[in-house]
Amino acid sequence: MSSIPALLRDRITATPHAEAYRTRSGDDWTSVTWREVGEQVRELALGLAALGVGPGTTVSILSSTRLEWILADLAVLSTGAATTTIYPSNTAAESAFVIGDSGSTIVVAEDDAQVAKLRSVRSELPGVTHVVVIDGTPGDDGWVVTLDSVRAPDNTDDTDDTGGYDAMVDAIGPDDLATLIYTSGTTGRPKGVELTHDNWLYVSRAVRDLNLLSGDDLHFLWLPLSHSFGKLLEVVMIDIGVPTAIDGRLDQIADNLGTLRPTFMAAAPRIFEKIHNTVVATVQREGGVKERLFGWARATGLRVCRARQRGAAIPLTTRAEYALADRLVFAKLRQRFGGRIRFFISGAAPLSQDIAEFFDAAGLTILEGYGLTESAAGSFLNLPDTVRFGTVGPPLPGTRVRIADDGEVLIGGRGIMRGYHGLPEETAQALEDGWLRTGDIGELDSAGRLRITDRKKELIKTSGGKYVAPTYLEGRIKAACPYLSHVFVHGDRRNYCTALVTLDMDVVVPWAEAEGLPKDPEDLREHPRMRAEVEKAVDQVNADQAGYATIKKFAILAEDFTVATGELTASLKIRRKAVEERYASTLDSFYDG
Repeated sequence: MSSIPALLRDRITATPHAEAYRTRSGDDWTSVTWREVGEQVRELALGLAALGVGPGTTVSILSSTRLEWILADLAVLSTGAATTTIYPSNTAAESAFVIGDSGSTIVVAEDDAQVAKLRSVRSELPGVTHVVVIDGTPGDDGWVVTLDSVRAPDNTDDTDDTGGYDAMVDAIGPDDLATLIYTSGTTGRPKGVELTHDNWLYVSRAVRDLNLLSGDDLHFLWLPLSHSFGKLLEVVMIDIGVPTAIDGRLDQIADNLGTLRPTFMAAAPRIFEKIHNTVVATVQREGGVKERLFGWARATGLRVCRARQRGAAIPLTTRAEYALADRLVFAKLRQRFGGRIRFFISGAAPLSQDIAEFFDAAGLTILEGYGLTESAAGSFLNLPDTVRFGTVGPPLPGTRVRIADDGEVLIGGRGIMRGYHGLPEETAQALEDGWLRTGDIGELDSAGRLRITDRKKELIKTSGGKYVAPTYLEGRIKAACPYLSHVFVHGDRRNYCTALVTLDMDVVVPWAEAEGLPKDPEDLREHPRMRAEVEKAVDQVNADQAGYATIKKFAILAEDFTVATGELTASLKIRRKAVEERYASTLDSFYDG
């Protein structure tokens, strides 16, 4: 297989009438077949070619997750051009940087709001000849045109447009650039990661060889397609022929799971944390028999989960208790997600082992994986029969791994990027003798499964010379208190560790109302009851930590960390430097006197 468009063409030939995608149409869902997808991609590709898109050019997509994102991406690739992804939450200045640095000549924008963002920086985009708007109005000067007008069959003079399309696809080679993804980065300016067709095809074929999925599955996609994880899922589903239901709205995830009844979904850990916190807080708020029953069921499920992890035999009495717990509690929880989930997949950030065990106890196993944008998103994945929580599983078939002397994880194989766009020095630093320096610290167990302990640059070194892994502590504290949204552990070059925590108001408000507490975050964060809940979680985590790794002080913030305010990356990871700068006075106060 030479390219992603060739992969799509083979999929259409193999299963032309099978469902490819399902999208929201009001309150209903509408399906399209692989053949229909192929027709739309062909028309759009020929229209883009008429606008000058082809080998050596790039097209930026500035949109949330929707079917048109995938169609535009596949059409761009079919011309021999490359796609540059931009998060719809990016500012006008950030968007202008990516468009300019990538050399994009066309921008596909979702709606008039995104077009207005581009118009505000048009003077900085001299290379952009057209903006193609998905849901919006064309401009009088011809700079903004609609997607429908571009993909109309009469937009090209090619009378044999099918032949012209096939010729474009046949000309694409495996080493041609397919995607430029700009890493959101926890520090510094984003770098454009160059990923070839072969990078994506390798990872998708490796996933296919694991026999995890088939055409009988239903995939629910909400992840940003601007992120490498979302892009990987796009290619994998084409390769295997899995139908995908698409809705990028985060606030509709729970409802969509119940309505669609998918067999699997991939997500960032924050989604699983949110689900866990909502369930636990709801049960605690109801109290009484329901809370006691849930607590018993959870404890029973965790005993079974941990016994399976150890490979230990499960006594007959425990199995009977678990069957009862499953019927009374866990089956109802699974039904909230449609009742057909075979497994979840977690990636993009570390998943707390406590959260993974909770879901497994409920019969909703999360397969944690690991990869970087620089490795086409997929390098390691736990497998259903051998899942080990706390690890990201073994490497995908064909991926090589070794641990450097300083503990850094190095990855090799066909999934590794071509380099950073226009940055030869940074490329040389990241790629060494065919190995990608991940920047993550990790270790391999006896079965070859990788355990990530922390980011190399984010390890805290206290003034006493002790190293502390902040993300591990942050995940443990969040799992121990259902009312928390984010935890930030601080202590680099300090004599002890402290923390900032933010509240998940979707969970906290119903609890506060039931308890007669203030609902305003500013008042609630200082309330003794709220502080007691957080302190209980901190003490629980501190109990099994070395003294230098315990949290000595904490503060509850009135505002959550967000992408818009700069404390989070687009993939919802904490920008540590940004948090330290914004809350410098609060952090310094922990160490006064």
